[in-house]
Amino acid sequence: MRHGCKVNHLSRTHAHRVAMLSNMATSLIMHKRIETTVAKAKALRVYVEPIINRSKEDTTHNRRIVFSYLHSKEAVNELFREVSQKVANRPGGYTRILKTGIRHGDNSEMAIIELVDYNENMLKEATTKKAKSTRRSRTKKAEAAPVAEAPAAEEAPKAE
Repeated sequence: MRHGCKVNHLSRTHAHRVAMLSNMATSLIMHKRIETTVAKAKALRVYVEPIINRSKEDTTHNRRIVFSYLHSKEAVNELFREVSQKVANRPGGYTRILKTGIRHGDNSEMAIIELVDYNENMLKEATTKKAKSTRRSRTKKAEAAPVAEAPAAEEAPKAE
């Protein structure tokens, strides 16, 4: 029984799971977006978010700790040079999981996990939605509607 066990073992041994998460984290940092199963994406989020949080402070100690997780010098350089600059002001939540449906071969749920600050389409939508935020009120609509109709009625006879 798995009472209180919070680690999803993903049907793998410890060494296999750690190696897989390390490879997936390296791919996520290098490509900014990867497609995988939902279970692996959720496990990867728990694995990679503390690593990204470490990259905010560029010290030799943090680089060595991140390298011990990723085992890729290129991924560590990419993380500390580019990714850390984009996430510097974000307090957390560096990844996003988007469910994409099922895989036809084995019917497993698929998802895309991506770094939040690198999806340009989502960033554009977020800025436009914030600009449009207005409060909805019935009293203003009721008062504004007759005022808007009155000038239109006055302009119609002048046009004839």
